[in-house]
Amino acid sequence: MPFAKRAVFIAAALAVALASSAFAQSPGGRAGNAAAISPAQTLPPVPPRLALPKLLYFMNHPAEWQKFMSQRPRIYAGPPKARPAASPWQAVAASAPEGGLSNPLLLTDGTVLVHVACSQHWYKLTPDINGSYVNGSWSQIAQLPSGYAPLYFASAVLPDGRVIINGGEYNINCNAGAWTTLGAIYNPLANTWAPVSPPSGWATIGDAQSVVLANGTYMLASCCDSPPKAALLNASNLAWTPTGSGKFDVYDEEGWTLLPDATVLTADGYVFTGTCGRNTERYNRATGAWTSAGASPVQLADCSGADENGQPSYEVGPLVLRANGTVVAFSGVATGAVAGTAIFSTSALTWAAGPNLPAVNGQNYDLADAPAAWLPNGNILFAASPGLFSPPTHFFEFSTANTIAQAADTPNAAGEPSYIVNLLVLPTGQVLQTDFSSTAEIYTPSGSPNPAWAPVITSVPSTLVPGQTYQLAGRQLNGLTQGAAYGDDAQSATNFPLVRITNNATGHVFYARTSGFSNLSVAPNASSTANFTVPAGIELGASTLVAVANGIPSAPANVTISANTVGSLLVTPSLNISASGTQYGPFKPAAFQYQLSATAGSLAYSITLPSWLRALPASGTVTTLPTTVTVSYSNNSINLTPGTYAGNISFTNTTNGQGNTSLSAVLTVSPLVWGFGGH
Repeated sequence: MPFAKRAVFIAAALAVALASSAFAQSPGGRAGNAAAISPAQTLPPVPPRLALPKLLYFMNHPAEWQKFMSQRPRIYAGPPKARPAASPWQAVAASAPEGGLSNPLLLTDGTVLVHVACSQHWYKLTPDINGSYVNGSWSQIAQLPSGYAPLYFASAVLPDGRVIINGGEYNINCNAGAWTTLGAIYNPLANTWAPVSPPSGWATIGDAQSVVLANGTYMLASCCDSPPKAALLNASNLAWTPTGSGKFDVYDEEGWTLLPDATVLTADGYVFTGTCGRNTERYNRATGAWTSAGASPVQLADCSGADENGQPSYEVGPLVLRANGTVVAFSGVATGAVAGTAIFSTSALTWAAGPNLPAVNGQNYDLADAPAAWLPNGNILFAASPGLFSPPTHFFEFSTANTIAQAADTPNAAGEPSYIVNLLVLPTGQVLQTDFSSTAEIYTPSGSPNPAWAPVITSVPSTLVPGQTYQLAGRQLNGLTQGAAYGDDAQSATNFPLVRITNNATGHVFYARTSGFSNLSVAPNASSTANFTVPAGIELGASTLVAVANGIPSAPANVTISANTVGSLLVTPSLNISASGTQYGPFKPAAFQYQLSATAGSLAYSITLPSWLRALPASGTVTTLPTTVTVSYSNNSINLTPGTYAGNISFTNTTNGQGNTSLSAVLTVSPLVWGFGGH
């Protein structure tokens, strides 16, 4: 049977096989209301993130599925459990209105979106006035479009600040495999979700991979189509363009990691290849093709062994880019063997073996579907559990010295397998964890970041008005990593700048929504710009502003939040023109560019110049976002005789006269020298 047709057949048949499973959702497709779970205070087991061949096995063996699900632990949904006073984990003080929290995403205004598994419901966590997420509050946002209630899907924050999700291994009630091709896009300004059509010809998306490339383009894969399918999204019209030629195998179970050279790294899962190996690949946006990235020194995909049913899981652990330019790849080997790690050098494009995962109480631990998150101290926090989808979960830190040490566990970890855990790097440098319960946990790491890893602000207005939008420029504004990783099933990248403003008098914290990222590069010292909108309700007065990426803030810039809505004209750079050339031209430099903007609101401007210059546009209206004006030579310049011509370029604020700017312009015209054969 062709692969695409087989996927559709599996979805239909598995619905019957799983209909009477141990996993049954509450009415309406929700994971259940935690407040209503009494006295047991538990939710049904969450179905694992399975590779298609394994789900196919369960379709043909429903009794095995019943047994398999009966061995999965139920999800604790009661109030936060007690923890040691010295624990680095703190529960978000307010429990969410529902259990089933998963797939956390950081929005560009500093809030966090969290999905309720197998439902149309999303909740937003907003930090309190002091910037604390532990003391933050929950609010419900708009629901997904009708018929779309997924579990395990692709997700990303786009450069314009919108959120896109695609696919779902399960959909509605989570009692049947779906590999849905549904998708949706969220506009946080309008608080609305809209459907997104899949790429043409795709039979599945399912638990797919996604990444926002360094140039800001969203890339999505189908989990299970064969030949493998991937596509690039035009975010303005939601149209797709195929990409990804040369892929070795289907994308099922693989994750994507953005590299400093703008390529994307993956470790092959070997699903449906009939073989097993250690091949890795890199995607090049310039060519649209995958090529081999070499062989990993350790087995990363769980395809060489088999579980009690004789079925390999094909799971691959997360791949995390570090600030030193290396990627740590964690093994998904889940057959009781020792799971290793591998380290990829993005400069040398070579692999080296890393440390093995430690055994705990005589059991070998692995990352067969498990999360990891880069910490501002340079370490990587990760969750692991023994075997395949079995509790308990333990947390570890992978150090900058390439050693592994066990970290403190969450109160729920003892009864959980690692596949239900998701991690998200917060702008505070902490890490938020969800585990399908109604409680989100927050991990506070030790230590501090290397100052060289911090974003650098090179330009930001010093006076800001509530409700107005401005531009920030700098280096390393996206950080040096995507932050957290899971692989397929969920993505929660945070390689984009946030703007945090703190009032000097009160210490109160406000996030300005960012958008319009010029790029999302994770290369060291990469230059970029971003727009930010000052919150309408921000406190006035002297404040400090920082750019934050992956929990690391820049050095503070002093700003004043002013209620004054009468703007001044800003002209940058403050560059006098000095040009030269021979009679009749050409003259060099050929043109000069200026950025015109308003400190607040909008204002009209006009430009007057010497007759030998022209400006485009010579008049108009500007706002707090810069407008480019190009100054070049007019037709009159070709009539100039040899000599020196001087004049002024005047930028006039015709609205209120504030910020008028005059620059000098000098042109030196040399005599034309005629020679043999011309001039």
